[in-house]
Amino acid sequence: MIVRIMGEGQVRVDDAHFTELNKLDDELLAEMESGDEAGFRRTLTALLDAVRGFGTPLPDDALEPSELILPAPDATLEEVRELLGDDGLIPG
Repeated sequence: MIVRIMGEGQVRVDDAHFTELNKLDDELLAEMESGDEAGFRRTLTALLDAVRGFGTPLPDDALEPSELILPAPDATLEEVRELLGDDGLIPG
Protein backbone atom coordinates (compact mmCIF):
# COMPACT_ATOMS: atom_id res chain seq x y z
CA MET A 1 0.00 0.00 0.00
CA ILE A 2 1.17 3.55 -0.70
CA VAL A 3 1.01 5.83 2.34
CA ARG A 4 1.45 9.59 2.21
CA ILE A 5 2.64 11.41 5.29
CA MET A 6 1.57 15.00 4.82
CA GLY A 7 4.55 17.28 4.42
CA GLU A 8 7.00 14.39 3.95
CA GLY A 9 6.15 12.29 0.93
CA GLN A 10 5.08 8.78 0.08
CA VAL A 11 6.14 5.41 1.47
CA ARG A 12 5.38 1.91 0.16
CA VAL A 13 4.33 -0.32 3.08
CA ASP A 14 3.73 -4.05 2.75
CA ASP A 15 0.15 -5.07 3.63
CA ALA A 16 1.56 -7.51 6.21
CA HIS A 17 2.10 -4.52 8.55
CA PHE A 18 -1.50 -3.36 8.33
CA THR A 19 -2.55 -5.10 11.58
CA GLU A 20 0.16 -3.42 13.64
CA LEU A 21 -0.56 -0.02 12.09
CA ASN A 22 -4.27 -0.48 12.73
CA LYS A 23 -3.58 -1.15 16.46
CA LEU A 24 -1.75 2.16 16.71
CA ASP A 25 -4.59 3.85 14.84
CA ASP A 26 -7.11 2.42 17.35
CA GLU A 27 -5.00 3.78 20.23
CA LEU A 28 -4.82 7.17 18.54
CA LEU A 29 -8.59 7.25 18.08
CA ALA A 30 -9.20 6.40 21.75
CA GLU A 31 -6.79 9.12 22.88
CA MET A 32 -8.47 11.64 20.64
CA GLU A 33 -11.91 10.73 21.94
CA SER A 34 -10.74 11.12 25.54
CA GLY A 35 -8.85 14.36 24.80
CA ASP A 36 -5.53 12.85 25.91
CA GLU A 37 -3.18 15.29 24.20
CA ALA A 38 0.02 13.67 25.52
CA GLY A 39 -1.13 10.19 24.53
CA PHE A 40 -2.25 11.48 21.13
CA ARG A 41 1.16 13.03 20.46
CA ARG A 42 3.01 9.89 21.60
CA THR A 43 0.84 7.54 19.50
CA LEU A 44 0.87 9.74 16.41
CA THR A 45 4.67 9.75 16.59
CA ALA A 46 4.70 5.95 17.02
CA LEU A 47 2.33 5.48 14.07
CA LEU A 48 4.39 7.68 11.75
CA ASP A 49 7.64 6.05 12.94
CA ALA A 50 6.15 2.62 12.24
CA VAL A 51 5.14 3.65 8.71
CA ARG A 52 8.62 5.03 8.07
CA GLY A 53 10.27 1.94 9.59
CA PHE A 54 8.16 -0.63 7.74
CA GLY A 55 8.08 1.28 4.49
CA THR A 56 10.30 2.14 1.60
CA PRO A 57 10.27 5.82 0.62
CA LEU A 58 9.21 6.56 -2.93
CA PRO A 59 11.30 9.02 -4.94
CA ASP A 60 10.20 12.65 -4.58
CA ASP A 61 9.25 12.75 -8.26
CA ALA A 62 7.01 9.63 -8.01
CA LEU A 63 3.31 10.34 -8.57
CA GLU A 64 1.63 7.23 -7.18
CA PRO A 65 -1.95 7.40 -5.87
CA SER A 66 -1.91 7.22 -2.07
CA GLU A 67 -4.15 4.60 -0.52
CA LEU A 68 -3.74 6.17 2.89
CA ILE A 69 -2.95 9.74 3.94
CA LEU A 70 -1.58 10.38 7.42
CA PRO A 71 -1.18 13.76 9.12
CA ALA A 72 2.11 15.58 9.49
CA PRO A 73 4.07 14.87 12.69
CA ASP A 74 3.21 18.32 14.06
CA ALA A 75 -0.53 18.08 13.34
CA THR A 76 -2.79 19.14 16.18
CA LEU A 77 -5.47 16.99 17.73
CA GLU A 78 -8.11 19.17 16.03
CA GLU A 79 -6.45 18.87 12.61
CA VAL A 80 -6.36 15.10 12.91
CA ARG A 81 -10.01 15.00 14.00
CA GLU A 82 -10.89 16.62 10.67
CA LEU A 83 -9.07 13.82 8.78
CA LEU A 84 -10.73 10.98 10.66
CA GLY A 85 -13.27 8.66 9.15
CA ASP A 86 -15.50 6.35 11.17
CA ASP A 87 -12.67 3.80 11.33
CA GLY A 88 -9.89 6.23 12.29
CA LEU A 89 -7.04 7.21 10.00
CA ILE A 90 -6.58 3.65 8.76
CA PRO A 91 -9.79 2.04 7.48
CA GLY A 92 -10.51 -1.51 8.52
